[in-house]
Amino acid sequence: MFGWEFPPHISGGLGTACYGLTKGLSHIRDLDVLFVVPKIHGDEDQKKMKLIGASDVSILKRELNIKNFQKTIECLEVDSCLVPYVDPEDFKKQMSYTVEGTGTFLKTDDQGKIAFSGKYGTNLITEIANYSMVAGLIAEDNRFDVIHAHDWLTYQAGIVAKEVSGKPLVIHVHATDFDRSGGEANPVVFDIEKKGMEAADSIITVSNLTRNIVIEKYGIDPEKVSTVYNAVEPVDQQEEPIKKGFDEKIVTFLGRITMQKGPEYFIKAASQVAERMDNVRFVMAGSGDMMHEMVDQVAAMGLTNKFHFTGFLKGKDVFDMLQMSDVYIMPSVSEPFGISPLEAMQSNVPVIISHQSGCAEMLKYALKVDYWNIDAMADAIHSLVKHPVMSKSLMENGKKEVDNIRWESSAKEVYKIYKKAVPAS
Repeated sequence: MFGWEFPPHISGGLGTACYGLTKGLSHIRDLDVLFVVPKIHGDEDQKKMKLIGASDVSILKRELNIKNFQKTIECLEVDSCLVPYVDPEDFKKQMSYTVEGTGTFLKTDDQGKIAFSGKYGTNLITEIANYSMVAGLIAEDNRFDVIHAHDWLTYQAGIVAKEVSGKPLVIHVHATDFDRSGGEANPVVFDIEKKGMEAADSIITVSNLTRNIVIEKYGIDPEKVSTVYNAVEPVDQQEEPIKKGFDEKIVTFLGRITMQKGPEYFIKAASQVAERMDNVRFVMAGSGDMMHEMVDQVAAMGLTNKFHFTGFLKGKDVFDMLQMSDVYIMPSVSEPFGISPLEAMQSNVPVIISHQSGCAEMLKYALKVDYWNIDAMADAIHSLVKHPVMSKSLMENGKKEVDNIRWESSAKEVYKIYKKAVPAS
């Protein structure tokens, strides 16, 4: 498996899903998982799989036998900034083109290892390319039957591993750039996604919503695309519930504060609810490119005494926040699946989700509204806060429902896809 993040070092649902699926697969007899990430931090849970960090693999070291000297010489490619016989202007042009335009040079340490951040920074495309280069060496050095690449960041790595090994490639579409960009896909990302889909022997999508996008937007044969829903990892519930410190009800938005997640619609609905009742507060837990804009919007609407911004939460802090919540809402504009509503239901919190989310296809005990229907969203929040009987019913039935959505079941479906992709011996 090739992934980009792994708990506890995650930025969203991708790492959570990878971890849950690998744990689910560990219950299948005679199946071993070798999971590759750009960088290992040392505190990851490796009990259920073997974890390899691309930054720990030497890529540039070569041995050349020079007969004239009757000895072996080691050669290392060096990121050199020496460009001879040009004036300062030409030097600047050549170097900016070589390094920034083509990314020809690789920066390595004295052991020939590439440093990976494993994050989503400004040099992401370069890291993806470097990661795929290392993937080829990993494919040469290890024995395996099938390659599984998670999300567009690792598709190139999967393609290289397939070319090196000849083994079948399964790619996992957790989201497409049409989801992230609001319909106008970045051409660079779209090209990487499409090439990965075309090279794959099988494609797994996290919902039928995403499956339709893969088929219609990328022109992929429907026979090649299967939906396997995500699940949720069981958690130990705390004996003593966390106390809020005040009597007001809490309505929580938890996720990336970006266009895809619809944070502005939540704020508009919150404004309507605040006009209708006083004993309610709203929490926007997360971070993202729209955070400052959302803070400004809250201030402009006069909701500062009703709103809390927590910043990015992970691990125990997520469940502490959910335990303090009376309503959870995910008003996503385009959500391939959405694991956080399942985590909320697991924590005995009634949830509101948009019809435009993949998990809406499978959840029965969640209120569903269109992300753009502010009135319906406000009504749903108001009903759950105002009517304890309705809220209790969703809490109890939702908890029972989500307790049966297990990663072991998802893993069995993925295993069937592996078996179909691997030629019979």
